[in-house]
Amino acid sequence: MKAEISIYHSKQTPEDATICEVLFSIIHKYLPEAENKIWHAYPVWFLDGNPLVGYSKLKNEILLLFWSGQSSDEPGLQNEGSFKAAEMRYAATEQININDLKRWLEKCKHIQWDYKNIVKRKAVLERLV
Repeated sequence: MKAEISIYHSKQTPEDATICEVLFSIIHKYLPEAENKIWHAYPVWFLDGNPLVGYSKLKNEILLLFWSGQSSDEPGLQNEGSFKAAEMRYAATEQININDLKRWLEKCKHIQWDYKNIVKRKAVLERLV
C-alpha cells in the first residue's frame, strides 16, 4: 500500500479505517494491474489513466464509487450523479459482500466510459470497452 493511501486510512475513525482496509485489499487483489493513488483527496484505481473505482468518507459511511457502474446493470449499486457512476455505501465491514464486490470489480474492467478525456470532450462520455 502506498504511503498516501495508508495516511488516508489513518485519518478515519477505527471502524471506517477497517472498512477502507478491507476495500483496499479486495480491490487490490482483483485489480492488480490497475494503478492506485490518491486522486481528488481519496483512493482511486485507474486503467490506462481512466478511473475505475475509488472510495471516500461521507458523514456516517464509506462511499465506494464505480465510475462506469451504471452500465454494469448491478441491482446492488445505486446510480450516482449525472454521468455513468454508481455507488455502494458501507457503515460497517459486515455490510461488505465480497462476492458482489468481486463481480463489480470484474465488470469495471470490461465496462468503461472515457472519463480520462471528459474535459477535452466537453462533458461528453464515450464508451471504451
